[in-house]
Amino acid sequence: MIPLVDLRAQYLTIKEEIDAAISEVVESCQFVLGEKVEAFESDFARYCQTRHAVGVNSGTSALHLALLAAGIKPGDEVITVSYTFVASVAAICYTGARPILVDIDPHSCTMDPARIEAAITPRTKAIMPVHLYGNCADMDPILEIARRHDLIVIEDAAQAHGAEYNGKRAGCIGDLACFSFYPGKNLGAYGEAGAVVTNNGEYADVIRRLRDHGQSQKYYHDEVGYNYRMEGIQGAVLGVKLRHLDDWTAARRRHAATYRESLKDTGLRLLEEMPYNRSAYHIFPVFTPQRDNLVEHLKARGVSTGIHYPIPVHLQSGYRDLGYKLSDFPHTEQASNEVLSLPMYAELSSEAAAEVSDSIHHFCLQGVESRC
Repeated sequence: MIPLVDLRAQYLTIKEEIDAAISEVVESCQFVLGEKVEAFESDFARYCQTRHAVGVNSGTSALHLALLAAGIKPGDEVITVSYTFVASVAAICYTGARPILVDIDPHSCTMDPARIEAAITPRTKAIMPVHLYGNCADMDPILEIARRHDLIVIEDAAQAHGAEYNGKRAGCIGDLACFSFYPGKNLGAYGEAGAVVTNNGEYADVIRRLRDHGQSQKYYHDEVGYNYRMEGIQGAVLGVKLRHLDDWTAARRRHAATYRESLKDTGLRLLEEMPYNRSAYHIFPVFTPQRDNLVEHLKARGVSTGIHYPIPVHLQSGYRDLGYKLSDFPHTEQASNEVLSLPMYAELSSEAAAEVSDSIHHFCLQGVESRC
């Protein structure tokens, strides 16, 4: 079986480095924050071309604290998309603010800048574009709108480690940016972890306090905070993996190029390679109305797949109170109904990638007309 993601294959390539780094944490007993977390924060800020990085316990916590640092409060509105993992919207709700959703550009599956201005009201305080599947949202027009309306821009970069927008790393473009290090991410921890990056020292200071129960120093709680601290072992693991990230991204891009070339005549819709974007290919999605049949066909031929994401947030039961309904975001809904994620990880062999493509060809090109 060809897996969707193979975390063990990655571990085996860096086993000695990882085991040594974890052992150092155990020996030091710095299990929460500590030197390994601080070292990773410094290295990750440099990698993202920002002045500051603050490690936290999950990507969701990173979003929550970034919003709070930006001053988002009950009654405010934050514009984002429905075509995303639910945490993007949930984090806005945690602050008491209201998520205002807009549709995606069907060519990129990221926020459509043309939809933003109509969603702005006197209560709008921020825009949160989502860099989906390793692809950056179109940030220049988003930033232009934000500056004109005095809005803060928070990049949800949870899937965009190493991605670039017009030569700039994801994370250094907006006012703040949030990353997830969930194990399956391009830069994944061995458990939950996340980070906020920013060039604004005041934002970074607020986030450092809020992640640690609002402490400015031990037992001095200047505000109500949270237990969102990064664990020492996760900082150690991420510090090792960060050294390999560019090589892994290059491998993902090679696999994506193979898929693009081999699938171009199948009838499947692929995301366009936008001129401003250098994708990190966290996910390689394809789109077809015959998704469910294709899933079963690939499963029978030993190919694992995923669906990111089958139900957009505005149609989730837990978010009915936002007031949206079916057909409000047609591009989002079409993508959710048709998307299928193919195996994608740095260690994927060229033989396995060819087998995935051959299996898709077998399905799509049977008979006189394409089934995709």
